[in-house]
Amino acid sequence: MQTTLRPKGITVNKNEGYLEIVWSDDKVCRYPLSHLREACPCVQCRGGHEFMGREHDPDNILTLIPKRSYVISNVEMIGNYALQPSWDDGHHTGIYTWEYLRRLCPPDPTPT
Repeated sequence: MQTTLRPKGITVNKNEGYLEIVWSDDKVCRYPLSHLREACPCVQCRGGHEFMGREHDPDNILTLIPKRSYVISNVEMIGNYALQPSWDDGHHTGIYTWEYLRRLCPPDPTPT
């Protein structure tokens, strides 16, 4: 994965429930908020330090089953490498790096 990829546009659409990133290579990724919350990379959400690391990342964010509907109440940039959302359930410790977000990019819908 190229680590030089950076967002050139980030939009949170609370009404429709997604975070959209337009990447520096013009790829557009739209992450459903509830699925993004379930993919939180923090140690608490992962269930301990032994579940940290890339091998424990979801293969497809859309296969995660959200426990409920989530909304981002705030999102902060962390340096030049990540986003840190604050969620409506009070959770705010997950730091989503650009590399992690790019790997989480939902697959393009299959044409019918």
